[in-house]
Amino acid sequence: MTSIILASSSPRRKELLSQVLIPFTVHAADADETISPGTEPSDAVEQLALRKAEAVFAHYPDAAVIGADTVVVQDGRILGKPADASEAAAMIASLSGTVHSVYTGVAIITANETVMFHEKTDVEFWKLTGEEIAAYIQTGEPFDKAGGYGIQSAGALFVKAVHGDYFTVVGLPLSSLYRHLKRLGILTGGLSSPAK
Repeated sequence: MTSIILASSSPRRKELLSQVLIPFTVHAADADETISPGTEPSDAVEQLALRKAEAVFAHYPDAAVIGADTVVVQDGRILGKPADASEAAAMIASLSGTVHSVYTGVAIITANETVMFHEKTDVEFWKLTGEEIAAYIQTGEPFDKAGGYGIQSAGALFVKAVHGDYFTVVGLPLSSLYRHLKRLGILTGGLSSPAK
């Protein structure tokens, strides 16, 4: 049986993969996450996902290693994780009343093949008040999340509409990932039966 390793320290990705009953273990990746200026968001998330997967695959050459990365994009500008409260407030204010895009890239590495793909979902925010933004920052949620918000927690209150795969916004496009794992022969049979 091919073991599956999730190359991520993200509790959200771990929770997502667990909820669909795919058996896996976690090994957090230590990889360079810098992006060259001008890199397209779709290329950026695939490159970063690949770096993470490669860093962990070196330790598990017989496994299937999954790396993932998520960015929030507004008007062509990639929004990373805010460094402090003022940056978080500026990010969320810029998203207020607008539509932005969330890209999640995934890389799967096995001994025989490397696959990279990404999904893009558009998210529309309600028009927010300064009071709402300040209260959200007080929760501490924005600081470890691309774009400064988490759709799966209190940030959900800001979301007017989601156009595309919700799980892409959380950080792991489960449906696409499942289909790639099936095609690679890593999952066989039922929904999440590991290959023997």
